[in-house]
Amino acid sequence: MRKMLLAALSRVLQGPAAAAGRTASRVMVASRNYADFANEASFEIKPCDLHRLEEGPATTAVLTREEGLHYYKSMQMIRRMELKSDQLYKQKIIRGFCHLYDGQEACCVGIEAAIKPTDHVITAYRAHGFTYARGVPVREILAELTGRKGGCAKGKGGSMHMYTKNFYGGNGIVGAQVPLGAGIALACKYFGKNEVCLTLYGDGAANQGQIFETYNMAALWKLPCIFICENNRYGMGTSVERAAASTDYYKRGDFIPGIRVDGMDVLCVREAAKFAAEHCRAGKGPIVMELQTYRYHGHSMSDPGISYRTREEIQEVRSKSDPITLLKDRMINNNLASVEELKEIDVAVRKEIEEAAQFATTDPEPPLEELGNHIYFNEPPFEVRGPNQWIKYKSVSHS
Repeated sequence: MRKMLLAALSRVLQGPAAAAGRTASRVMVASRNYADFANEASFEIKPCDLHRLEEGPATTAVLTREEGLHYYKSMQMIRRMELKSDQLYKQKIIRGFCHLYDGQEACCVGIEAAIKPTDHVITAYRAHGFTYARGVPVREILAELTGRKGGCAKGKGGSMHMYTKNFYGGNGIVGAQVPLGAGIALACKYFGKNEVCLTLYGDGAANQGQIFETYNMAALWKLPCIFICENNRYGMGTSVERAAASTDYYKRGDFIPGIRVDGMDVLCVREAAKFAAEHCRAGKGPIVMELQTYRYHGHSMSDPGISYRTREEIQEVRSKSDPITLLKDRMINNNLASVEELKEIDVAVRKEIEEAAQFATTDPEPPLEELGNHIYFNEPPFEVRGPNQWIKYKSVSHS
């Protein structure tokens, strides 16, 4: 009995000290684990298929811990933003056309990682991911989708027409942004600032005549234009095999060099985009990039996405090629991050998305008087006729 009492007393006396010791031990372990993370790691990446090129992009990519965390957060933010957009659309808070980007996150994040903020980007109507990658906050994107005053186009652009500095949308007419991109590249060459324009379009637009006309002009004038075909395998509900006699979109420029890239790997996209940008900056003229990617949603919110492809096909891509999972596994397996750290990022992303959605559903709609604003940039105010000749709206450039 005496021995039991003495043992109990010993445990009581040791309790605070032992607890403090355990806490200190946990802190030491945590700090040691943090210090033990690698600063960077090298990865072998899939070689690109080449057209009219002797050498292609690097097949080894270095990823720093800081870069990896940034890419992971960016892709998760875009994924969660698109899932929230899906939810808001089904609640009839977002109306009209809405084309979601989930599955293709590695394309916009990898491209943005390879270029400069002063470079120029123009894309089609599946534009939410690029809008975020170019620096527009999630709350402004979601507010634009809900048609609110705090949206990045003041609630007047919606899903297909978002803009920011050196980002020209979001264009609703299939393929029409490609000639515009060549025009931006012509301006880059004219002003001589060594900038490039990245002109994106989908496999569905790739058969249009205006694209081949643009290739021709860009090659003749040696424009610093990167033509990027985001090949997600389906143009609306038609598979590429049923729509195109040749699905080698990177060869479509004929006389323009081309590369075909794994668009589900953010590092492959980054290295290819770096290579393409250097090609253009060296004065060699345009280049074509084909990004082989996949969209998880249907073409738009009116398309369930499973009438022309199976659920099993979508699930297989998710399980084998998901861009976020691929990066996550690389980082954990190479000691660039821990599972717990990435989970913390996931929680923070979800919180930011919920706060952005709250803003997007409570911010006021733009008043009717602003309907005519921003038709021109930096012009004196003028009147715009309304639905009939007696209704006039004042148009101002800034508000």
